[in-house]
Amino acid sequence: MPQPSFIELSDVSLRYGAGTVALSRTSLDIAHGDFVALVGPSGCGKSTILKLVAGLLQPTSGAVIVRGREQGAPATGAERLRVGIAFQNPTMLPWLTIRENVMVPLKIVPPFRADFRSKRKGEFADRAEALLAQVGLKGFGDKRPWQLSGGMLQRASLCRALIHDPQLLLLDEPFGALDQFTREELWATMQQLYTDRRPTVLLVTHDLREAAYLANRICVMSSRPGRILETREVPFERPRTIESSYAPEMAALVQALRLKIAEARSQEDASALAGEAAA
Repeated sequence: MPQPSFIELSDVSLRYGAGTVALSRTSLDIAHGDFVALVGPSGCGKSTILKLVAGLLQPTSGAVIVRGREQGAPATGAERLRVGIAFQNPTMLPWLTIRENVMVPLKIVPPFRADFRSKRKGEFADRAEALLAQVGLKGFGDKRPWQLSGGMLQRASLCRALIHDPQLLLLDEPFGALDQFTREELWATMQQLYTDRRPTVLLVTHDLREAAYLANRICVMSSRPGRILETREVPFERPRTIESSYAPEMAALVQALRLKIAEARSQEDASALAGEAAA
């Protein structure tokens, strides 16, 4: 039986001012608890979709519906959606410890903020320490951001994104700045966190193998103005391993995605040249 949509983009277009058209008539459905990856060339609108879903941007036309409500509509109490976000750069606050950085959402997100003062040294600190231990950072809670490596900071960033039990997790190239070995380690960490907590996840990535390793479905986008060309199911059972990411079946999926993106770029380059010739 089909799951009801948790996120729905309906014929969404977005233009920045009077200039760039970032998205053109884009539609997307994501069910509760799904893990969807957006892939495509740079500038195709992947991060724009992420910002629309987060409510940081409003569409020029069309509708963005999240958990049955149009994004941007006022919400109170139980209607408020808890969102976790992790970016390519961890952006830790240097004057706070790692534990304090992880707890920042508990200080500002309802309903946790009402109890933050009374629980920050007890229950909430324990909550942060448990998450840090789960991602391999046990004993690092009292360190400052400058004392940790890039990979360790990204692990802490994932903890911060999940500390307040978000229903929606938005990941914008969270592993893109890391070396391959560290990136692959964090894929396994992210998979385990998703399996344990089952938030609805939207991942933006340029790494096609990362998308195939982590996601349930992969949406391939065109060059600007962005639109979704194709959605592919990822048929591999969990837990997935680094070894399985090199298996012929996954390599074939990655190659098919690469060819789809290359084909779309070739068609758009040809159209642009034809337009210039006509002018």
